[in-house]
Formats: sequence, C-alpha cells, structure tokens
Amino acid sequence: MLQRILRRVVGREREARAILAALAAGRNVLLQGPPGTSKSTLLKAIAEESGVDFFIVEGTADLTPQKLVGTFNPAKVMAEGFKPEFFEPGPLTRAMERGGLLYIEEFNRMSEEAANVLIRAAEEREISIPRLGVVRAKPSFRIVCAMNPYDDVGTSKVSRALLDRFVMLRMDYQSRGEEVEIVKLRSGSKRQWLIELAVDLARATRQHPAVKMGASIRGAIDMVTIAEQLIAMRGAVSLEDLTIAAIMAFSPKIWMRDPSKSPEELIEEILQSLLAKRRQELNMENPSELRDEGAGDEERVKRRGDGRDLLDKLSRRADLAPRGAAVMVVTSPEPLRSG
Repeated sequence: MLQRILRRVVGREREARAILAALAAGRNVLLQGPPGTSKSTLLKAIAEESGVDFFIVEGTADLTPQKLVGTFNPAKVMAEGFKPEFFEPGPLTRAMERGGLLYIEEFNRMSEEAANVLIRAAEEREISIPRLGVVRAKPSFRIVCAMNPYDDVGTSKVSRALLDRFVMLRMDYQSRGEEVEIVKLRSGSKRQWLIELAVDLARATRQHPAVKMGASIRGAIDMVTIAEQLIAMRGAVSLEDLTIAAIMAFSPKIWMRDPSKSPEELIEEILQSLLAKRRQELNMENPSELRDEGAGDEERVKRRGDGRDLLDKLSRRADLAPRGAAVMVVTSPEPLRSG
C-alpha cells in the first residue's frame, strides 16, 4: 500500500509511514504545518488506497456542532414529527457510520463547541444525538486534523483535553527538488528555468526577514501557469510578464512583518535578485541569451516598446537588460540550469 500511495504523492515517505502506522494503531492524528505542504493530498491518497471513505471539513468559526453532527429536516419534522429517517447526518456522523477518514482542516479555527463534539468521538468512538440515540463508529473510523501553527488570525487555542486524544506529526515544506517536481506536475509547464525560478521565489519569501509567513508551493504553481499564458499571448518571454505573474501569484500569499513595504515591492525585489543571480551563474552579457526548452526552435529575440517604463525600471535595479529592451526570447530547446 505504501508504494501505491507514494506513486501519487511527491516525496513524503516518512510522513506516509508515520500516518499509516498511527491509523493502523487506532490513533487519531493531528498534523501541524504551513499551508501547501501536501497534507490533504497525502491523506486523500491514504484513504483511497486503504479503501475507506474520505470526508473533508473546513474548520471555521461557523462550523457548529449541528453542522458537524447533522440535524433533522425542519420541514419534515413540522409535518410529521421527529423520525429517524428525517435526520440528515453531518460529516462526522457519516464518517462514523461508514468507518471513514474524517479530515478537518484549519482545526484551530473551529469554535470550542464544535471541537468538544470531537472529544467523545475520538475517545469513546460514539456520539449521542438528541431524539435519535447513540451513533457508534465502525472499527475503521479515524479522525485526522490539521492546523497551521504560524497562523494567529482568527484562531483559538485547542483544549488540552482534545489534544490528549491525538498523536501529532509535523509536516514542513518539502525539499527544493521535490517542490520543483510538484510544480512541474501541477502546472504542466515544460520550461524548467521558469519552474525553478518560481520555486526559488517561493522559498526566498519564507526566509526573508521582512516576511512573517512566506508563500507555499501554490504560489509557484500559480506563477508558472500565469506566466505560461502571458508568454503564449506575447509569443515571447518578457521581463514585464514575469513580474506580473510573480506579483499576481505571490502577493496574496505572504504576510509582511514590516508594514512599510508592500508585498508587491518585496516580490519584485526578490525576482530581480534571482534573475540577476541566474545571469551571473551563466556569465551572460545580455538576458536575451536565456534559453528555454518550452519554446519553439524558430523563436528569436524580439524587442518591443510595450511595458517599457516598467522594464527600464527593472533593468536599472538588477542590470538585467539594456534600456528599452522588453523581451527575453529563447533560441534553443536546451534547459536553463541553476547552480
């Protein structure tokens, strides 16, 4: 089973083994880690390869015990009174009845009342529903919760009583090579240099002193997919388009520690630094020497006036292009490698 799971997830062998062991031991699991670290992808693969139903619940302040457990249909109750067949089960009840895997995202955003419902389900494997009775879980029923320890907005402290019913596993960001592979698979892009650039930008935001919480791999995926569309529209690789794609993809995904600088400014700075470093590694005289395996062999360097103000600004800040040069275009299918 482990090998089948790993064929569906990039990396994460250690985490897959740990989760499988905990579930097989009859334990409920709490996953701690930032967004975009393959938690839901891994759990879905585990559930499907184990042959159990998979239920996902988004933990929010609006998640009430009734939404989690279920309610009676009010119209039918008004007409005929309370009957078992009028009960509409929520995800917790359905997971217990089917012996499924209940996955609760943003666990620490749930209300205390909703979280308390899980205590009996996790410990005694049963819940009491007024006017319906006791619902007992099938043997394969498990609860897996996830929380972002770095997120302190709209969250609440999880009670010790509930945490005592779980074992915990930390899932941090994956290696650079694994993130490159994820972006390649998710974006479908053939431009290795673009994929590596986006991944390096995402990783740089996580280490920058002005950033409280950096971007997940979703930012890199978004940047590559947007950049591919912009490249297709222009018919060439443009500094302006790379900047647009980067800002659109990453600006909503980072939390700034320093309010004096905007996310857009920071992303632009990091992008120019990465491009300048790439140019130095290749010892290039001009960024038009960049090669890109994602383009056709007949494409040649083009110069255009559109976006000239922005590109002039970029060339002054990072010395990436001569003044007024708006476009980088590839001349060969050979990929660009990073050092």
